[in-house]
Amino acid sequence: MAYREFQSRMMSRRSLLRSGALLTASAGLAGLPMGRMALAKEPGAAWTNVQGMVDKYVGSRKVANMVATLGWGQQAPLTIARGTLALGGETKADPDSLYRIYSMTKPITGMAAMMLIDDGRLGLDQPIAELLPAYANMTVQKTYDGSIEDVVPAERPITVRMLMTHTAGLGYGIVQKGPIRAEYEKRGLVPGQVSRMPIPGIGRATAINGLDRFATELAKLPLVLQPGTKWSYSVGLDLLGRVIEVASGMTFDAFLRERIFEPTGMDSTFFTVPESEIDRFTTNYGILNGVPLPVDPAKASIYLDPPPFPFGGAGLVSSSRDYDRFLRMLLGFGAIDGTRVMSETAVKLGTSNLLPETASVANTWVEGQGFGAGGRVSDGSYGWGGAAGTVGFVNFAAGLRGTLMTQYMPSEAYPIHAEFPKAVMADLTVMQGA
Repeated sequence: MAYREFQSRMMSRRSLLRSGALLTASAGLAGLPMGRMALAKEPGAAWTNVQGMVDKYVGSRKVANMVATLGWGQQAPLTIARGTLALGGETKADPDSLYRIYSMTKPITGMAAMMLIDDGRLGLDQPIAELLPAYANMTVQKTYDGSIEDVVPAERPITVRMLMTHTAGLGYGIVQKGPIRAEYEKRGLVPGQVSRMPIPGIGRATAINGLDRFATELAKLPLVLQPGTKWSYSVGLDLLGRVIEVASGMTFDAFLRERIFEPTGMDSTFFTVPESEIDRFTTNYGILNGVPLPVDPAKASIYLDPPPFPFGGAGLVSSSRDYDRFLRMLLGFGAIDGTRVMSETAVKLGTSNLLPETASVANTWVEGQGFGAGGRVSDGSYGWGGAAGTVGFVNFAAGLRGTLMTQYMPSEAYPIHAEFPKAVMADLTVMQGA
């Protein structure tokens, strides 16, 4: 199988977007009485349906492990962990096990941009050409996914808002087809990674070295859509990482570490897994004909190597405990354990619907819903999922946060992203009637 086909299958558009079902279902939480839902914090109130789902998948060896973390408000989370870091292994998965969270990186990047907007260093509707002059005179494919030579001028500038909401008109190698996709690969505009493993007889697409070079090369290619006209999954959050660098005067990864990870207490979130942490790193599996096969073994993972640049759209490895702290910070409207990480205003704005008024969501994966700073928004819920079966959300109306971690690709191989919210809702229904 060619690497392009393999990576497309492992990180398909459907794989990256199906997790939105969780937010649709979790929107129903707003209608449940908080007093009764608080029973979940009592020792006798078990998440039996969630536990049953986890036991089913791990017990049948469809996945090596699964960790579900659920928490109310600022209370300590309840964690259900089953399985081992690798099939046939001995080390048990727990809240500190490390997972490739892929596109669950996007909400973190989005919130980083919101912090700079709150600092006055960025404007939500600021044209990015003011920071990256190469984007001053963009062109757009006359035919979507057609010729990259047959182009017209962009009708409006790309803004920060458009980058964080996938409405800038940028493409994505895992979405596009035709010549633009081939040109992305040729120029190394590959903002993600799966494995060190080569595909026999076929070379691998190699990402360009440096976030600044990524941004410069991307500007040389036409957009696939006119800016601000349609929601289309894209490299927008990766380019936003470069905007954050220029606006802050710091490297993107250093900004995340100093402004988000350290004050939030996220000490297990990395772009490169340190050698000292390999023993708690999971193996990632590809599901082929219903059989999980290791595509990125922990001890030989591509995530042990420094990435060509910090991928703001899909680059982080994290733990269930760490991502829960990120969600708890959001649920605390920017504060956690007495530390103010973000302003309340920045959190409320970033988790609201930021879609431009000119942008259509018809016939897209977010139709009928909104989109905020790197995550889907629906009736008080905000969050996103990852290509390897992970998902995280907060529901402000109910005061609930939830994370599910496992490792397999493509995520549509199993209906986990649909089953998890159903299990959560089933348990909440029992709690409500208790």
